[in-house]
Amino acid sequence: MPTAEGRRPSEDPDFRARTAAREDARTPFSELLKRATWSAHEDAEQHGFTRALLDGRLPREGYAAMVAQHYFAYVALERVGRSLAGDPVAGAVVHPGLFRVPALERDLEALYGGDWRERIAPTAATRAYTARIERTAGDPAGYVAHHYTRYLGDLSGGQFIRKVAAGAYGLDERGGTAFYHFSELGSLPRFKAGYRARLDALELDEAARDHVVSETRLAYRLNVAVLADLGHIFAADTAA
Repeated sequence: MPTAEGRRPSEDPDFRARTAAREDARTPFSELLKRATWSAHEDAEQHGFTRALLDGRLPREGYAAMVAQHYFAYVALERVGRSLAGDPVAGAVVHPGLFRVPALERDLEALYGGDWRERIAPTAATRAYTARIERTAGDPAGYVAHHYTRYLGDLSGGQFIRKVAAGAYGLDERGGTAFYHFSELGSLPRFKAGYRARLDALELDEAARDHVVSETRLAYRLNVAVLADLGHIFAADTAA
């Protein structure tokens, strides 16, 4: 039936907005978050540096440098995570089985040797990224965004990177790809389903949900900037 202005309900912008709002209210937050950040996710996944890695074209030094930048990011991520473990929002996703710093230390020793701490340094993009993570110590919802971006990526696409790195560089979980092994979690599909269920159960109002989405998009952009830095350093054709 047309509205008073002569438009059908489906043509009325207010009607469409109300309908979309009702649909969003019924859609699990984890699904809304995935949809809202999909293009940002694809940008990171399709970056030239990532493609070179997955195609087996990235030199071992480039892979090692990526692991080093991961180390600085995860030191910040897990330090903030421990400080927020008792928070009703951020604490819902913090899980000790996800912590990656010990595994990264093993990988760095395998890739750089026993003096690895003296041989690595954060790039400018990594410094910006870690600074943003550290700010979320006072922003639990924002921390959830960074936690989701990193760990769900490690449990999903990261598993493909593990296989490629193992084949291309002769590495394994004892050192080199330990970062991607989550033996403490059991079934990864089951754990990921439980993680999404915890996201769905978060008591967030509309503004807080919007903030998580916005911060997740920013987290992806910061990750792409790190990849761009590495691409410029290790191969000009991977920087785009």
